[in-house]
Amino acid sequence: MYLKTLNLRQFRNYQDQKVEFNAAKTILVGNNAQGKSNLLEAVELLATLRSHRMTRDRDLVQEGEAIAQINATLERQTGVSDLTLTLRRNGRRSVALNGESIRRQMDFLGVLNAVQFSSLDLELVRGGPEGRRNWLDTLLIQLEPVYAHILQQYNHVLRQRNAFLKKTQDSTPSNQDSELAVWDAQLATTGTRVIRRRDRAIQRLAPIASAWHASISGSTEVLQIKYVPNIPLEDNQPEEVQQAFLAKIQQRAIAEMHQGTTLVGPHRDEVELTINQTPARQYGSQGQQRTLVLALKLAELQLIEEVVKEPPLLLLDDVLAELDLSRQNQLLDAIQDRFQTLITTTHLGSFDSQWLKSSQILFVKAGEIIPQV
Repeated sequence: MYLKTLNLRQFRNYQDQKVEFNAAKTILVGNNAQGKSNLLEAVELLATLRSHRMTRDRDLVQEGEAIAQINATLERQTGVSDLTLTLRRNGRRSVALNGESIRRQMDFLGVLNAVQFSSLDLELVRGGPEGRRNWLDTLLIQLEPVYAHILQQYNHVLRQRNAFLKKTQDSTPSNQDSELAVWDAQLATTGTRVIRRRDRAIQRLAPIASAWHASISGSTEVLQIKYVPNIPLEDNQPEEVQQAFLAKIQQRAIAEMHQGTTLVGPHRDEVELTINQTPARQYGSQGQQRTLVLALKLAELQLIEEVVKEPPLLLLDDVLAELDLSRQNQLLDAIQDRFQTLITTTHLGSFDSQWLKSSQILFVKAGEIIPQV
């Protein structure tokens, strides 16, 4: 999988910028707030249709413009594809593949695969469960693009059910019970699909991440990753999960009525990270937490490669500065030339001369990209 060109129009701080990639590794050098991360974000959007930095499309469109466009040429074993994502300040985004408009966005997913690793990912260990759920969902979208649709369905039902609970919060239960039962059934059906896929993904990822973690830490620490759903999950069979879901809703019915919000479902799940059987957020130094995140990212790369049968792109956003020399070397050794890698940095001092020789170096200044002369 090789990204040949990327063209950004009115996207973030880029007016009209085309980049041609001519090496397995590209290093983007520049001061902060010049547009380095914006370029990586554009690639991430093509891969997952999500940005880990922004939730609203309007924030991605250049000030004073109505639309932004990201266009890329990608070479894969199956041939060359042309991808286009159009973002609108006021309106729905649209996607096209090889010049043909695609109605269902999930059909656009899976054409380009990429793993993003930024300094924000260090919050995976330290932050709340929502960040870990988002990370897992983004990975799943690449492993099975239909998951984007499943998650969307669940979130739609969740919003509707929350609105209903809010509306009936202080009223006496009567004829509302039958309407709530409809939402309960839909929540359990769509939620079960989310839970089962998340559980399966973690079961596949956990051993790979543990192996990477042992390798980076010199086998001194044992990493365990567990998916802890809000619903008891004895057996990953749809009927059992659905029954457990509905039983849990019954248990929490009074609390939900009282609080006017849904308290049961995958929107409240946790991904548990433990090192030597101690929760990772309480465990050890920042260095140890960084080792864990590095192991997760390397595991993502490996798992996506196993599933899609081609190595995905790796996007390293200002992350080398966050890692000490031995972890940097572990990461750089693991990448070699196996994964096309885009790296942002404020200076070239942290790269050895071998790396610099084999990399394409681009300078980024105020939304303009200048190749090294």
